[in-house]
Amino acid sequence: MEEQRGMAAAAEDLALINALAKAELTAEQVYVFTLRLCDNEVDRDFERFDGEALERLGELFVGKSGIFDHQWSAGGQTARLYKTQVVRESAQKTQAGDEYRWLKGWAYLLRTEKNEDLIAEIEGGIKKEVSVGCSAGRRVCSVCGAEDCGHVPGQVYDGKLCFWELRDIKDAYEWSFVAVPAQRAAGVLKRFGQEREGDRTLRKEAELRRKYLQALRREVVRLAMLADDGLDGGVFAKAAQRLEEPELLELRKSLETRAAGRFPAPVQLRRRDAAAEAEDAEAFRI
Repeated sequence: MEEQRGMAAAAEDLALINALAKAELTAEQVYVFTLRLCDNEVDRDFERFDGEALERLGELFVGKSGIFDHQWSAGGQTARLYKTQVVRESAQKTQAGDEYRWLKGWAYLLRTEKNEDLIAEIEGGIKKEVSVGCSAGRRVCSVCGAEDCGHVPGQVYDGKLCFWELRDIKDAYEWSFVAVPAQRAAGVLKRFGQEREGDRTLRKEAELRRKYLQALRREVVRLAMLADDGLDGGVFAKAAQRLEEPELLELRKSLETRAAGRFPAPVQLRRRDAAAEAEDAEAFRI
């Protein structure tokens, strides 16, 4: 949450607030504060919003309620967003290497006896971290750009961090006061349309595929060293890290042929029958 709390509602803000309210409210009746809703940095789940996603979230979040811990109940509604803005900080770069951006929100709640404790907690910095609930239509891999691949979020491939980039925002549900947000600066709870029950299985399969590819790359490097003892193993190993399964399998086949040419398997002679062996033995007796 931004450190701007208890601001008096200006005439322009009050007009935006009253556009959402049923009854005409005065500046004395509302408490206004600002929030850092989310940003384009890679979060604890190795996911992030792209620039277009932040802009779209800004549009969709106007008018959305603030609740607690993403518990969707009318009793938990506390405040409402009436304005948003994407803030650009060109001097700061994200882990992905682009300009840092974050979504700022202006919210209001009523100055009632029920809300006195909440206002005091906001003023005191107790209610500070927030998280957003939204729906993203797509998420793509930062390494290869695919929506379904074998790369594992959090792993580094050829010096590049793997994470999911969230795109095509479909809806914004709510924002919540939380204890530990997923995003380090703000926090975000994401949903991708219907809940994907197989996500854990997919992660396990991706990890197994990663281990298989690493074993295949090691085998290719071993065969390459057998096929050419003048080869720089370290350089070839780095090159192999860039190859995927089809190229690795084709290369392994070629290297197996070359290695077999340099180190042919020993010839195994057919075992002779007992009578022939006995005859040979007699020939050499003294």
